[in-house]
This record gives sequence, structure tokens and C-alpha cells, in this order.
Amino acid sequence: MRAFVFPGQGAQAIGMGRALAEAYPQSREVFEEVDDALGEKLSALIWEGEQDALTLTRNAQPALMATSIAAMAALGAEGVTVHAAEYVAGHSLGEYSALCAAGAISLADTARLLRIRGEAMQDATPVGVGAMAAILGLDYAAVDAIAKEAAEGEVVQAANDNDPGQVVISGHVAAVERAVDLAKGQGAKRAVMLPVSAPFHCALMEPAARVMAEALSDVAIEAPHVPVVANVRAEAVSDPDTIRALLIEQVTGSVRWRESVAWMAGQGVTEIWEVGAGKALSGMVRRIDRSVATRQVGGPDEVTAAVESMN
Repeated sequence: MRAFVFPGQGAQAIGMGRALAEAYPQSREVFEEVDDALGEKLSALIWEGEQDALTLTRNAQPALMATSIAAMAALGAEGVTVHAAEYVAGHSLGEYSALCAAGAISLADTARLLRIRGEAMQDATPVGVGAMAAILGLDYAAVDAIAKEAAEGEVVQAANDNDPGQVVISGHVAAVERAVDLAKGQGAKRAVMLPVSAPFHCALMEPAARVMAEALSDVAIEAPHVPVVANVRAEAVSDPDTIRALLIEQVTGSVRWRESVAWMAGQGVTEIWEVGAGKALSGMVRRIDRSVATRQVGGPDEVTAAVESMN
């Protein structure tokens, strides 16, 4: 049994998806449709721009989605559709890629939603108010307890439960710094502040959640062709109204990636394909459950190998 998963912010790199667009007209059409939806040449930035500009949240989110859907288009050209998976899932913004791949949201709407989401998340807090930090070597329960102790009336939450030894926290700068110090004192292998532009997936994102509630209210959401494992539930959902509500909740809620992968493995998934840029999710999957095989599908050669693996 197979699942397709889609990367989140941090996987972006100049040049991603270009080989796909050169090898497959269907992949090039994905980038062209995203350009049209946004009214700008995002593809030129992805392939020829500066890394700093691509890393801006407003650009990284639709760019990573476009690259993932371009990889899906290449697979489709070789006869492998989303129906080859029992489930789809994505890490944070990757959940939008998963929904697009599964036919729940159109490509143009997904691009526009991610541009709005990126800008809303960036604008939710003034620069310097929030921060994020990675805690390595402690499990979610330990980090959650540390965050509660460190809050002292401010916001600090476990934002990303990535794998058994990596939890990312998010919130007010001082509270995050207190949590980092506590984590070091409680045996964390490492506790480091992250170079991010905003404190994602915590209560400080409430203004962005309101923006997304309005944006999503105008978008058609269909039942996905295969169930989507939602970040905030760590289980499969297919009802359009539920999907809409969970996408709003996701802005301030934790990304329950460890539990999502474990849930899929518990349903019988033995192979996970990471579709799009990078390989961070594959590493997390291996640390969560070594019995689950992983495969990256981000370039033409990887598409060919993935298709051949099914024969």
C-alpha cells in the first residue's frame, strides 16, 4: 500500500522543477497555469531568481506546490495517477499540494490560496515579535510540557511534531528562548533558534487564520479522489466542509507529522513517495517507522524510476 506526501517550506531551491518542465509538456503547463493564476512569472523566479526571494513565504508556498504538482503531472504522463496511492498528505503548505493532487482544489485556486496564506502568515506578527526553534532529542510530550512551563503568560507551542526526536516550537521570542534553555537543561541533544520570518503554527497566527477563513469561503472544494491525512487530525478526511475547517485550523494548529505517518503505517501503508522538491520528509518517515520504504520523486529520472518500480 502506497501514500504520496508533499513537502513544506524549507525544501525550496532555485531550479526546482525545471528539468520536469523541460522533459514533460504536462509539467510545463502546471507552471504556466500557476503563473497565470498569480498574474506574474513565478516560474522565472523559481528557475532563475535569487534564493532569498524564493524563500520569502509569499513565494515559497506557491512555488513548492507548483513543483509538486508538476511532478504529479509527469507521473500522470507516464500513466501513474493519484489513484496509485491509498492516501495523500503534506507537511503544512504541502497539505494544499496534497489536496490539489487529489482533485479537491483546482490548481489555480491552490496557487492563489497559497499566495494569500504566505502573505497572511508573514503579516500576522510584526518582525521581531515571534520566533521558532527546533528541539532535537526530546519527544513531543516532553517538549509540550517544556512549552507550557516556559510560556509565563506569553505564547509558545509545539508547532511541528516532525519525528520522534525533532519537535519545532513557535511563539513569542522570549518564551521560545526560555523553552530552548529549559530543553537544554532537560537533556535535549540540540535546541536551536531557526532563521524563520514568522512564528508559524501557533496562536500568534490567529490573524492569518481569519484571512484564510475568508479566502477559503469563496473556493470550491470537492471530495478528494483519495483521502487526505490532515495535519491537525493525523487521520484521513474526505468531506469538503471538514477539509475547509481543518485548513483554517491548520494555520494556528500543530503539524502532527509523526502521528500522520504512524497512522498511515497503521492502515497498512508500506511505501511513501515524497513528490516534489527535497527529501526532508523521507528522512522523517524513516525515523518514524523504518519498515516504511521511501522514494523521492522530484526529477525526470526519479519519475522514470518510480514508474518502473510499479511494474
